[in-house]
Amino acid sequence: MRTGPTGRVMAMRVVALAVAAALRASPGAGQDPSPPKDGAVTSLTIFAGTTAGLRRSRNWGTSWEPVHGKGLEDLGAVRAIVPNAPRVHVGGDGGLYVSEDFGETWRRDYSEQAVLEIVPSRYPLADLTVFVATPLGLMASDDGGRTLRPKPLLEGAVHRILWPGPDLVLATSAGVRVSKNSAVSFLPSGAGLPEGRVSAIAVSAFYSVDPALFAAVTGQGVFRSADGARSWTPAGLVGRTVNDLYWFGPILYAATDGGFFQSVDEGRTWLPRSEGLGGRTATRILFPLAPASGAEAFLGTDRGVFWTGDGGLHWKATGLDAETVLCLATFPPADVIINKKKKK
Repeated sequence: MRTGPTGRVMAMRVVALAVAAALRASPGAGQDPSPPKDGAVTSLTIFAGTTAGLRRSRNWGTSWEPVHGKGLEDLGAVRAIVPNAPRVHVGGDGGLYVSEDFGETWRRDYSEQAVLEIVPSRYPLADLTVFVATPLGLMASDDGGRTLRPKPLLEGAVHRILWPGPDLVLATSAGVRVSKNSAVSFLPSGAGLPEGRVSAIAVSAFYSVDPALFAAVTGQGVFRSADGARSWTPAGLVGRTVNDLYWFGPILYAATDGGFFQSVDEGRTWLPRSEGLGGRTATRILFPLAPASGAEAFLGTDRGVFWTGDGGLHWKATGLDAETVLCLATFPPADVIINKKKKK
């Protein structure tokens, strides 16, 4: 048996390939999907952030309701949602809002500029660190978001944040920046990544032993790095504006101005998966049951939310068709639900 990081990565990839094969063979393929009437997971809440505010579905996207709540005034367009009950972080044009009672009441912790992305620690009860992306750079908090301070980076916007650990990875208006020391300093963008706004990033699920990642540069396509952003090679979708990337096992998904695309060979070739979208621009991707399942997904677009039950082969509208969807999120996490069901 192979040992060491290389052996572990190979074993992980074998498992991922098996998952991908199961998805491609899902029994729903070729059928017109419909969200289950009572919800596939009835205790799971789907959140959508739109240009008109915060929305919520308690029945798997069948219907949506606005989330107002005391203290949520002046939120504006919602660009980031992190539900971790009972605490919920929401970022929008009005700043950073936090609820300690799952959305009933809110406090506004930051209002100086818009909040584009929010990433807390994976262990929020023990580590209150929160990173916040803004049009003017990166902010950080060590008290759950109550107070934010700027981090030294560069002039320009931070659009996306991923924290696979130990590295912090940023998509910025000036490339991909990586910190290995909790945002004390950042490495420059690596060779091969063209200048321009990086609108989306995705990292390997095994980043600590396999530091591979993808980045989308507006109008110039997707690029791949196998060495933690030190160097890059082209990975397709040239000319597209890619708004979101999601990497599920060996399958890479892209939400673009031309719809939804899928690659099973690390970006060498891309297949359109937009049946049912009606020419809409895809904005954000959510696989609410990942990592247990990649068959069901929600897709935000410039005209509403869509659902698929077959990994993106077919899509069906689920509401909010008069709104532009900027972000999607879910609570509780799928693995929590699945573990509870097993215990029963």
